[in-house]
Amino acid sequence: MQQIPAMFIAGDAALDFLNSLATPVDVPVDWLDDAAGLLSWLAQAQLVSAPVLRQVRSQCSLGELNKIAEQARNLREWFRGFVEKHRGRPLAREDLKKLERLNRLLEKDGCFNQIAPTAGKQGNAFELRVMRKWRAPEGLLIPIAEAIARFVCSADFAYVKACEGPTCTLFFIDQTRRRARRWCSMAVCGNRAKQSAHRQRVKANR
Repeated sequence: MQQIPAMFIAGDAALDFLNSLATPVDVPVDWLDDAAGLLSWLAQAQLVSAPVLRQVRSQCSLGELNKIAEQARNLREWFRGFVEKHRGRPLAREDLKKLERLNRLLEKDGCFNQIAPTAGKQGNAFELRVMRKWRAPEGLLIPIAEAIARFVCSADFAYVKACEGPTCTLFFIDQTRRRARRWCSMAVCGNRAKQSAHRQRVKANR
């Protein structure tokens, strides 16, 4: 059976990575449960381009890619623990030591700059692009690690929230003007909460 599309409701790729394990209806879904799932999620998240994913598929065995999917799940659970512990307050300098695992992963990157034609027809003929050498399947973890690192360095953890749905496990960053967001989605958990409140009112009136 074809897996449902991944969920991207968090407001940031790092938290969307956490939400790659979720219970959108009644049954938990892990979009990183195997090699195919990881590659599909990376494509949907637009963290790795389609040509690179085709290249990785052709160069790596299924067993290698399944191991990377397992590493991605381990990284996700490490980051989940970090978010659960620190959400609701700004990060402090002393939290850096808890991010050593992320820095060790980022050290493995093989990035370089390269002159390339500009995407548009106007302006300069060339632009400087950051390229990556995909030497090993483990390189698929680098874009995820970069997304987490950017989030840690730029997001205010005071506004990182967990959905208030009683069975929901999704995280998001509250970017609303009044910082009053409570649900992963008003169409899902928000609507469930309204229905539950309505049933409670009807029951109380009876």
